[in-house]
Amino acid sequence: MAEQAQYEELIRQFSAFGAVKRELGRIMPSGCPSGSGAVLTLLERHGDMRMSKLAELLAVDMSVTSRHVAHVAERGWIQRSPDPADKRSRILRLTPAGRAQLEELSRRTGRLLAERLGDWSDEEVAQLTALMARLRASFDDCRAVPAALPADTEPRPPASPVLEPSPRTPATTQ
Repeated sequence: MAEQAQYEELIRQFSAFGAVKRELGRIMPSGCPSGSGAVLTLLERHGDMRMSKLAELLAVDMSVTSRHVAHVAERGWIQRSPDPADKRSRILRLTPAGRAQLEELSRRTGRLLAERLGDWSDEEVAQLTALMARLRASFDDCRAVPAALPADTEPRPPASPVLEPSPRTPATTQ
């Protein structure tokens, strides 16, 4: 298990990662915040789905998901259709305009990442991707566990490390 000093440095690096996210946000087209990009990415990756499934994949409250969905629907990037199995629910579907927007987001983020990580080897980029997916999966596994540990409780390492990307791992636009 890592030493406390290593966890403290990790926390500092998480804070510094905010600068990376802000820079990625600055290159997004106007009218397409990161939440919209996440909605488009998940619909492209997982296909048509109900809003409840999207909220689960985004790992946010249904009210937040509803705002994101309204935003992308107003721009014609998704279509909301009645669910044949339950007329009270809606099925969300990516439109051709949404696919075009997603391609633009991918071009922009890919270009920025290629520029900033140009001196990284393919292996280093793959390693970072795998570690970030593993980190996300570790937090996904802990959702049912209370967020705060009692003061006298030491954090325990995960029972089995996850090295494969989680299907819930957001794309670079988030």
